[in-house]
Amino acid sequence: MAFPSFWLVLGRKKRKMIPVSVSKELKSLVPGLTLSCIECDVLVHEENGELWSEMDKRTGELAASLKVENISRLPAIAASRRGYKACGKDPARYRLSAEALLRRTVHGKGLYRVNNVVDLLNLVSVSTGFSIGGYDSEKMEGDVIFGIGNANEPYEGIGRGKLNIESLPVFRDNLGAFGSPTSDSVRTAVTSETARFLMIIIDFGALPGLEKATEMAVSLLKKYAEADNFEIKNLG
Repeated sequence: MAFPSFWLVLGRKKRKMIPVSVSKELKSLVPGLTLSCIECDVLVHEENGELWSEMDKRTGELAASLKVENISRLPAIAASRRGYKACGKDPARYRLSAEALLRRTVHGKGLYRVNNVVDLLNLVSVSTGFSIGGYDSEKMEGDVIFGIGNANEPYEGIGRGKLNIESLPVFRDNLGAFGSPTSDSVRTAVTSETARFLMIIIDFGALPGLEKATEMAVSLLKKYAEADNFEIKNLG
């Protein structure tokens, strides 16, 4: 699946995608930054035995083949850590979500079980090494810009409480910051009520694996979330 330079619509009818862009400041600091944005309709369920089996199989493979000390050397993780350092954030203290999930996996703890949409997102993340944001599109207001967090900017991370996002790459809409590669926010969290879903795969190094990660995400969304009315855009 080659990325188009125009909107790609897969499904029964066209839906207008939330515009996403990268700030000049962030792009200047991380010139290789590329985003793969996937928006679609989904059906959210708390349980999915088939998905959980696939998650267990993949995490078992990773736990058997990957050592903790080698996680930071994976291409997507290494590029992400360089991106954080370029922005002035310590990736060891503010660990990227993909790295945190991989460390959890290697320690034999497996992936969290939240709901089918969040779970499949985490499966893509550990399988590819990319940190991925997942948001309820209907909880957003206006265009989305990927920029850099400011001092004392309010942010409540999922499962983390108040998070210091100063110098952290963050997504913002008209209401403020709502997502980061370290932790997404409570405000736009995917719940059982979510009907329209935005997934953003974050590549800090213009790596060739982004296209494959996007294909995997689309496939899993169709398989486990009955996803439809896709719109996909690549921002580089």
